[in-house]
Amino acid sequence: MGQPILEMNGINKAFNGIPVLRDVEFSLEKGEVHALMGGNGAGKSTLMKILTGVYSADQGEIYIDGAEVSINSFEDAQKNKISMIFQEFSLIPTLTVSQNIYLGREAKTAYGFLDDKENERKTEQLLKELGVNIQPTELVQNLGVGYWQMTEIAKALSQDTKILIMDEPTSSLTKSETEILFSFINQLKAKDYSIIYISHRMDEIFQICDRITIMRDGRNVITEACAETDMDSVIQHIVGAEFNKAFEWKERSYRTDVAPVMEIRNLTSGTRVRDISLSVYPGEIVGIAGLMGSGRTELLRAIFGIDPKESGEVLVEGRKQGIKNVQDAIEAGLALIPEDRRMQGLVLQHSVKDNMVLPILSKVKKRILLDNKKANDISKRFVEKLNIKTDNIFKQVNLLSGGNQQKIVLAKWLANEPMVLLLDEPTIGVDIGAKTEIIEIIREMADSGKGIIVVSSELSELLALSDRVIVLHEGCVKKELSRMDIKSEEELQYAIQGF
Repeated sequence: MGQPILEMNGINKAFNGIPVLRDVEFSLEKGEVHALMGGNGAGKSTLMKILTGVYSADQGEIYIDGAEVSINSFEDAQKNKISMIFQEFSLIPTLTVSQNIYLGREAKTAYGFLDDKENERKTEQLLKELGVNIQPTELVQNLGVGYWQMTEIAKALSQDTKILIMDEPTSSLTKSETEILFSFINQLKAKDYSIIYISHRMDEIFQICDRITIMRDGRNVITEACAETDMDSVIQHIVGAEFNKAFEWKERSYRTDVAPVMEIRNLTSGTRVRDISLSVYPGEIVGIAGLMGSGRTELLRAIFGIDPKESGEVLVEGRKQGIKNVQDAIEAGLALIPEDRRMQGLVLQHSVKDNMVLPILSKVKKRILLDNKKANDISKRFVEKLNIKTDNIFKQVNLLSGGNQQKIVLAKWLANEPMVLLLDEPTIGVDIGAKTEIIEIIREMADSGKGIIVVSSELSELLALSDRVIVLHEGCVKKELSRMDIKSEEELQYAIQGF
């Protein structure tokens, strides 16, 4: 390792008098990929938001190439050639891929007009280098979440950047897309770009990173070369104790000699849900696997009444349900935990309590007014039940960590006592501690007799949870596998790939 390109010394930050960073030290070498890890609420994102000017440190110094700098805005970060790909998207859905990538930096004609063709040409070249099959003229709102992430990456790399921060960049990517990204990261390393890599995926860290810094409770725990540590040690540093075995599959019993709690018959919706039939029994967890674009998310959206159905039936407890919208789905006893909690699952500027009671307003009203005591009691009960870490139920949700936000999405639907839960990437972007808690919550819900359908890109998670796995391909059911018959993650991967 040579001269550090970045040094952050004695960084402190508090929100509303509550410390979230305590004397944090962090350094980054030229041409290095440095992993930054820790549980939800450890302070990783806050530290990076200070580096990119979203927040200002209460105390501490930042040095770039040995010179102290002041970073108090996004413009200050850009001036110091720092870019960040945030876990939450910063794209404008109604603009094209090209317009998003070069927003504010558009090419112009000799007459001062926007030169869309030149922007599209540069975007096409950039995406080709990344190995991403997206059309520059495609509206972002028409893309799946995985392609939103790839567009974010392309946007960051299109700038004159020498320090690139990646916050969970592969959380929505398939295995092949992740390999393409890693290949590009290695190219950037060879050109002396420096990368801070935030991820909860252990295998990625050991595959792509040179050093690792672990944070817990706003403090540094350890900084080590990846080659000199192992997964068990990393996990123990993150959680502060021995890792439990939540990812081990547990054979479960549930009745199949009764009527399914939900049946889907010959469901067709758009181009990605084509004549799908499946059933879920009380207490059963059905996993949905498939490549990006296979129709996983679209299937849940169609069942829940978000996307229109062209044909097919949905039955709950043997009764046909005319689900034409979300309200119909809720009244039928369904609940959906969406893929993107920040845009689809929560009202971020509202409190924990407000988010908890949104789906059950009719149950917590006293005539036309909200019964605050009842609403408070329900919110406190689920905060305790799901171990949600918050100062109180009146705290704004956007101030909580990703894992706690995800638990609130779960809690607000559990409060409505649904019969069937549709879970789309239920642990996306949360740390290993919160992930194991969420997995146990899902198992407990199934044990109580609820039917559960879970979509996950993480095969280890899908195999840990599922009693059956249904593989989708191009909107159709390709295979249905009993979990007992799946011997390994590799075997499921082969099934997904079509072998």
